[in-house]
Amino acid sequence: MLDLNRLKALHAVSVYGSVGAAAEALMVTPSAVSQQLAKLERETGATLLERSGRGVRLTDAAGLLADHAERILALVETAEADFEALRGEVVGRLGIGAFPTAARGLLPQALVRLRERHPDLTLRLYEREPERMVREVSRGELDLAVIQDWMNRPLAVPDGLSRATLFDDIADVVLPVGHPLAGRAEIELSELSGERWISGSPGTVCHDWLVYTLRAAELEPEITCMADEYPTQLALTAVGQGCAIVPRLGRDLLPPGVRAVPIRPRPIRRIYAVWRSDAARRPAIRAAVDALRAASAGLGAVV
Repeated sequence: MLDLNRLKALHAVSVYGSVGAAAEALMVTPSAVSQQLAKLERETGATLLERSGRGVRLTDAAGLLADHAERILALVETAEADFEALRGEVVGRLGIGAFPTAARGLLPQALVRLRERHPDLTLRLYEREPERMVREVSRGELDLAVIQDWMNRPLAVPDGLSRATLFDDIADVVLPVGHPLAGRAEIELSELSGERWISGSPGTVCHDWLVYTLRAAELEPEITCMADEYPTQLALTAVGQGCAIVPRLGRDLLPPGVRAVPIRPRPIRRIYAVWRSDAARRPAIRAAVDALRAASAGLGAVV
């Protein structure tokens, strides 16, 4: 009889393309994945991996088995969801992903609520970029994720996922207090022409959104500092290294020497919870969404 954990390891290698990437996704060591695959080879009597340059590739037999594994794992998840729904109890394991500012500003309150109300639920939190979380929820590697969706650059959510809006998060421009525009009640984005900018790293949602937004306003961004954490961006702003656009969820208290000023047009990102539609029957999913909504109540315009 085929072992489910070994099939899961093979499926992960099929999806991610290497033993190392599969191990990262499964949160185990590469040697643990290799051991599972070696046992599966003995179990099936078939060679599953072949050397290809510095990496490996799946044999035809492994590809066939990986296709079956995907269907088997989906059926197991459906069976677990149906069983939990039948019992009506919030139990089992729940893997939740969140982008960095939500992991810090939203998830702690939601996790406390879940642990207090549902002590038999085992929770795991993972900090991820939104695009990665959408893929991981779709593949069943995460049960639920909190993602951000900028109004002027929406994130595609594939079929098979359900979502619930939690709140709208407004972003302001942050300036050194000595900046000529720091005393204004509002600033047109076009007035920031020629400014030096502080941004997240290239390839992150925040960096790509900033470049897209500035260019849409016919401003070519001169990015002089890159820092992924908003507190670091604020610290750099305070010493005059540039300006930044910072969502209110990620802002906390402004440090001395920094002023936040609203912008027109107003940048807004919508914060969502997403989960697989076929897992919606799980009481744990419903409880997590309820906890996230409760934690979001004081953070913005709740929808």
